[in-house]
Amino acid sequence: MHELDKIECVAGRGVLGDRFFDHKPDFDGQITFFALETHQQLAADLEFNAPLSIYRRNVITRDQELNSLIGQEFEVQGVRFLGTEECRPCYWMDQVAARGANAALRGKGGLRARILSSGLIHGRSQSGACYDDL
Repeated sequence: MHELDKIECVAGRGVLGDRFFDHKPDFDGQITFFALETHQQLAADLEFNAPLSIYRRNVITRDQELNSLIGQEFEVQGVRFLGTEECRPCYWMDQVAARGANAALRGKGGLRARILSSGLIHGRSQSGACYDDL
């Protein structure tokens, strides 16, 4: 994972260059979102210092209640999405962040979404940073 200035979202296919690009038709995780505030709280509670890339999410958001977007259409920087489900944390969060991270992230692991319209999302904006997972 590495931070990018922008990512290219391709409707129905995913994030160009991402490991899940063209994974399968109607894939629920064409793009993933994660809340910066969740990272900050987790890092403070579990006393660890790690980059946002450990979560392996494509877009880091600010001031968004991601779980409220499940089943909803929404837009980020002119690109349309459909929130499909929570992005559940994996057991390895305890290894890359801190012991207890997996349990602490349940219900706060981020959002998986389908891409409904193509376009660019720029990092370091109001909506957050962008990552790809090659």
